[in-house]
Amino acid sequence: MDLLHSASQVSTVRFICPNPSLTCMRRRFFPVRSSLPFPNQKAKYHRELEAAVDIVQRACRLCVDVKSSLFSAGGRILEKNDQTPVTVADFGVQALVSLELGKIFPSIPLVAEEDSAFLRSNNLVDSVVNAVTHKANIGDEPLTNADVLEAIDRGAQNDFATGSKPATYWVLDPIDGTKGFLKGNEALYVVGLAFIVEGEIVLGVMGCPNWQEDVPCKSNAEDKGSETILSSSGIIMVAHVGCGTWMKRLAVMMGRSAKLPEYWTRCLVDKCQLVHKARFCIPESQTWASMPLSASLNERNDASSTGDREILLLSTCCGSLCKYLMVASGKASVFILRVRSQTLVKAWDHAVGIICVHEAGGKVTDWRGSELDFAADQVERRIIFPSGGVLVTNGNIHSQIMDMISSVSTIN
Repeated sequence: MDLLHSASQVSTVRFICPNPSLTCMRRRFFPVRSSLPFPNQKAKYHRELEAAVDIVQRACRLCVDVKSSLFSAGGRILEKNDQTPVTVADFGVQALVSLELGKIFPSIPLVAEEDSAFLRSNNLVDSVVNAVTHKANIGDEPLTNADVLEAIDRGAQNDFATGSKPATYWVLDPIDGTKGFLKGNEALYVVGLAFIVEGEIVLGVMGCPNWQEDVPCKSNAEDKGSETILSSSGIIMVAHVGCGTWMKRLAVMMGRSAKLPEYWTRCLVDKCQLVHKARFCIPESQTWASMPLSASLNERNDASSTGDREILLLSTCCGSLCKYLMVASGKASVFILRVRSQTLVKAWDHAVGIICVHEAGGKVTDWRGSELDFAADQVERRIIFPSGGVLVTNGNIHSQIMDMISSVSTIN
């Protein structure tokens, strides 16, 4: 899909409260005339962001195509050594993103999840090359197996070392929520790409191909009466430091009519100010009973039945980035993750989510209240070390939850 749109297309912003009984943001409209939802002169890294948006959109298309073939033709679904399900799409996305970023920004390194050893040992290189070929801008020369393997390993461990000085690099999670990828449309998964400049996350792009949301479709900003609501299958969320968080549908990329205009929606966290009124997300591998807040609050899955000492626990997505997306879009108030001793927390599971939540008005810290330090892994920038866990909120109730955590748990 061509990233640049006609100047006549005007973006309109609308928020739809997912549950009227819960505290939500008001509906707002922001007309925008740009390929990005804000003026280029306002965004220092607009060139990097435009490239990232285009690449992530093509990566989402790759995911959709591979997923379709897996479920319709009985394709191979594999598992990594850590028993995390993974597919050709996971490696294909990393190869595609690495190839494209390497051409546009050849001097900027990439930190990413996969390496090519698994593909080599399972004779899957040809499958990944086929998946990437039609999505990459490869010119006249066809992609070779060596091209794809080299691109994957560009983001792999031991390929990038910075030392203790602040560094500039990309961080990629090719598919966050691979379990959701395999479940079908009922569970979310995300392609996540962030750009870090001298230790600061300055932009991020998340693509969620199976996000279901009603979005506005209008012919122009002035014609308020011509609005049509379309059901969007897939969204892309972007954030740039100082420019806010925005999202638009991926309907054109998913094969819908190119005549339908695309509208950027300004994302803001919800306005909930009471912990027991908040909507919570936790990892699928953890239970509410394992969280320190369970000492004073019980969980419920039905919003209509929560009391003063109960919270609504959402269970609609897989992977950490999906939950950051939920908070940044106002669909959830809190994402809380507990970090056990000896657990390695990967940078790509959090980087892009952090800037999307921050720019939407939220807050992200560890359980001691410190920001997550992406330079703590001084050699490879692959691991972060949050104390106790990670707390992602709308900002309004962050201090309240921090007080509850500190009152009932010892944080290492």
